[in-house]
Amino acid sequence: MATLGSRRSTAEVIEKYHFNFQKKFGQNFLVDSNILDKIIESAQITREDCVLEIGPGIGTMTQRLAEEAREVVAVEIDRNLIPVLEDTLSAYANVTVINADILKFDLNRLVEERNGGRPIKVVANLPYYITTPIIMALFEKHVPLQSVTIMVQKEVADRMQEGPGTKDYGALSLAVQYYAKPEIVTRVPASCFMPKPNVDSTVIRLTRYENPPVETADEAWLFAVIRASFNQRRKTLVNGLTNAGYPGIGRQQVEEALSGMGLALTVRGETLTLEQFAELSNRLSGRRKKSG
Repeated sequence: MATLGSRRSTAEVIEKYHFNFQKKFGQNFLVDSNILDKIIESAQITREDCVLEIGPGIGTMTQRLAEEAREVVAVEIDRNLIPVLEDTLSAYANVTVINADILKFDLNRLVEERNGGRPIKVVANLPYYITTPIIMALFEKHVPLQSVTIMVQKEVADRMQEGPGTKDYGALSLAVQYYAKPEIVTRVPASCFMPKPNVDSTVIRLTRYENPPVETADEAWLFAVIRASFNQRRKTLVNGLTNAGYPGIGRQQVEEALSGMGLALTVRGETLTLEQFAELSNRLSGRRKKSG
């Protein structure tokens, strides 16, 4: 099988297998070898690495990863692509293709079995409709990771690295920045894909922190507070957290916590830093326990 990465080679594979793009899976195949080069370079793959690729498609990036890594595990949800991948990856003995939904897959077990529990690297061209759930699953399930190098919708990449006070700053920004250091690698125009999507993309690398940059008594509670703070962006933090209905957390508890931090009672979640959210959740955690 020839090396993939061009519009012509992609079209030949699609024609050979009479493949029909599935809108429900958000399938857009990369057909620009220069972008491929940048992804592989930024992921810093070595012969020591076990790489997880999410959504390999027809195997374009998988081929390149297999040439650099010790082992590649590619998880593909579309069963119609499995015979295609068996063909395009037939020359690579270090690739395993698994037909599964990544959100239902036991990634921690995969890392244990394939890499002895040592951190892996993730590389993916993520479908736009499910980008955030996949990223959050990787981090919240504490999958041992070194880095996540992904192609996502431009607006999503922007949200991952935004700071307080901007319109794109929100729960995703805080979650990503709690777990990892986000760095934009390159912008990718829609013309680099087949079929052409309606929006441009961005390659972003998330380098996992060994330890989060802030201390929190309860990680799950921190993100519960963050989500409640952004559920209704125009509401004040006091109203958002009071309306969330967390046991033991009423208006008085929220107001006391904010006052103790020197913050106005009219403050909104979009103005707080990650450090401030960590302090707020720690203060509310103590009050929640006392009330319980």
